[in-house]
Amino acid sequence: MARREIQEINAGSMADIAFLLLIFFLVATTMDIDTGISRLLPPMPEEEELDDDQEIRERNVFVVLINKDDDLFVEDGFYDVSELKEMTKEFFLNPDDDPDLSEKRELTTDFFGTMMVSKGVISLRNDIGTSYGKYIEVQNELAAAVNELRNELCMQRFGRRYDDLDPLNDQEAALIDDAKKVFPMAISEAEPKKVGGN
Repeated sequence: MARREIQEINAGSMADIAFLLLIFFLVATTMDIDTGISRLLPPMPEEEELDDDQEIRERNVFVVLINKDDDLFVEDGFYDVSELKEMTKEFFLNPDDDPDLSEKRELTTDFFGTMMVSKGVISLRNDIGTSYGKYIEVQNELAAAVNELRNELCMQRFGRRYDDLDPLNDQEAALIDDAKKVFPMAISEAEPKKVGGN
């Protein structure tokens, strides 16, 4: 009785099919790369601080609203985004002690000594229909205002820009921390909702 030989399966075409499927899924699959705003959240407050109701007076809140048509409403009217940085700086500095701008409190730091700093907070709210581009543009202007204030402070006191300080150098890292205490990135964001338009 003769034995029947088992035929081998031709696997050459299977490799081709697997390669084609791989190429298909690489081409057909979209890879979304999320972009966003780099923010370091403040540390959790101590238990005793949680009980204190931190009431913020109306004059210490700089209100910035963006509606569905990407119009910018700041405090009392509509403005162009290009004006936002200077308005934010003036709100925090309040050089003439304007009662409509932020109040000041005394702060003592190692590098800057005792000085009067703003109690101001920026309240940013956008509409559900606000474009992402406009939201980022407004965020950039607000952050640029705070960074410019830090730069001006460091230049005035030490002859160096805040942006040029090295966080890996212990002394400069302490200076960076003090500059952040004088001009914190105090931006409060609310959930998007309908703030204007239809």
